[in-house]
Amino acid sequence: MSASRRTVRAYGTAVAFLAAAVLVSALVGAADLNPWATVAALLDRLPFIDLHAGLGPLDRAVLFQIRMPRIVLGALVGGLLSLAGAGYQGVFRNPLVDSGLLGASAGAGLGATVAIVYLGGIGPEAVPVAAFVGSLAGVAVAYAAGAAGGPGTATLLLAGLATGMFLTAIQTLVLQRSTQDIQQVYSWLLGSLATADWHQVVEILPYAGVSTLIVLVHGRHLDVLSVGDEEARTLGMSPGRVRLLVVAACALAAATAVAVSGLIGFVGIIVPHAVRRLAGSSYRVVLPLAMLFGAGFLVLADTLARTVLAPGELPIGVVTALIGCPVFVLILRTTRSVRT
Repeated sequence: MSASRRTVRAYGTAVAFLAAAVLVSALVGAADLNPWATVAALLDRLPFIDLHAGLGPLDRAVLFQIRMPRIVLGALVGGLLSLAGAGYQGVFRNPLVDSGLLGASAGAGLGATVAIVYLGGIGPEAVPVAAFVGSLAGVAVAYAAGAAGGPGTATLLLAGLATGMFLTAIQTLVLQRSTQDIQQVYSWLLGSLATADWHQVVEILPYAGVSTLIVLVHGRHLDVLSVGDEEARTLGMSPGRVRLLVVAACALAAATAVAVSGLIGFVGIIVPHAVRRLAGSSYRVVLPLAMLFGAGFLVLADTLARTVLAPGELPIGVVTALIGCPVFVLILRTTRSVRT
């Protein structure tokens, strides 16, 4: 199969997977919606399509005010985490790198913990803001520490790990001084989309759009970096500048996602790896496909999270971990086989 046909087939599969995930999530839940009327109601929202769905006012409210905001937010979060993971993997040339690298997850966790423990009087809106700021601050500290340690991705990677451990230690110290907030903090850390609404979707769209655009534009540059810094310089490209821009954009994408969902692991590892298996290693193809598959994956994971223990909810981070851990072991085995 030619590369172009393989790419077209991969995009078709990604779009079909995302559409199927959205449809399944829209239909599954405590309220039993008519499948055909639900499909008609969703298609009726598309431009130039006018259908009479047949859904009653209550069913329409369930679909468009409860389920669809959660589906759209889940798709955005999954797409951003997958994009950030793929971008980091391109920068570090390592398929085992995750979107929470460089202190992003640890910074978000510390920010959310501080907001819950010390800023609870402001209101629940302080938590996503603090998580967003903490995530970006964590990456900034890790990047500064890595730059001070000298050039090279290995130094930056070690700086990210050290920063993450340091921020996690501070978070633990804060929790020990306020044990009554432990349950609320850990509920946030395990991830959830239970409070999703259209307001949250609109709030994160500008950040999601900027970070996505920057990363996608640098897909060709990541392909060049994959063959080495010297080759990139001979082509007139600045490896350091490209890494800084991609890392900053990936940090913004990851911070935007965790601000509204909490910490959700493994998405940034397993989705880009699966995409490379399907469509090859070119980041011009991997990055957009990772967004589509990541969106569909998290929508399905959230559907499981809200239905498997109904009327209760399982933290979405638990679902992605149960799926991601075996896949991560598989990645380790296949990576080892390639190297040996």
